[in-house]
Amino acid sequence: MTDTGVAQQISIFRSQINNKRFSDDSLRILESVLASNDVKSLFQMRSSLKEFIRSESLSVIRQIAAKPVDQQLSVLEFFVRAFAIIGDIESCLALRYEALVLREHKSQIQQWLQVSHLEWLNFAEQSLESGFYAIAAKACDYALSCLGRNGVAESKTDEWFENLQVTEKINNLKNSALTLAASHSVQAQTAKYLRKKTAEKSKLQPPTCKKAPCAASKLYRNGIKTHNERKLKASQRVQLISIESDSTAKFPCTKQSVS
Repeated sequence: MTDTGVAQQISIFRSQINNKRFSDDSLRILESVLASNDVKSLFQMRSSLKEFIRSESLSVIRQIAAKPVDQQLSVLEFFVRAFAIIGDIESCLALRYEALVLREHKSQIQQWLQVSHLEWLNFAEQSLESGFYAIAAKACDYALSCLGRNGVAESKTDEWFENLQVTEKINNLKNSALTLAASHSVQAQTAKYLRKKTAEKSKLQPPTCKKAPCAASKLYRNGIKTHNERKLKASQRVQLISIESDSTAKFPCTKQSVS
């Protein structure tokens, strides 16, 4: 695709989003735009489109807050897929989490929206792998809540053992997420402390003094000074001799005879 064709496709995609056309066609346009072979231009396009989709998603989600839940979920799913195509994992997981929480809350009235513990577990694992430990821990809490809500204690023997294993897996995943979150927090605080101490240390350091000239440089300058002084004295002696010669020539000495 030529640069002109890419620009046209980007313009069409932006127009689709601005006109609230959250369809598969819009996603196919986005995919075609990112099929460019020019690495530099692809990076620039990806960055620009990422900012555009982030901005539009926030605006649209606010606008549909009062819409029916199925419409909200449809829009969230569209942006989840768009962020996945563009490679924005953080935004993709954030909107997936919003969609799951929305379903969880609305399922009290509409049971068909109920989120299974396996959905929460799958989301928790992906969040942990992507480095979003706090969200992973919350997803684990939701997964455990789902298991408890479904009456694990009243399950048959085989189901009971299976659910027990799943519960153990979720708890282990949650502990790992919390440990990594705490470690990440400590590392961030340590880095901040070290930056602060470095800044304080630089303020307390005395101003740097000029370096003393090295011995060789000093000897060289002294040698030049001595040489110049010798030339000056020699020149003065030459001038003195010349003056004396001139005086002798002008006023010659005459011997007086002794009578």
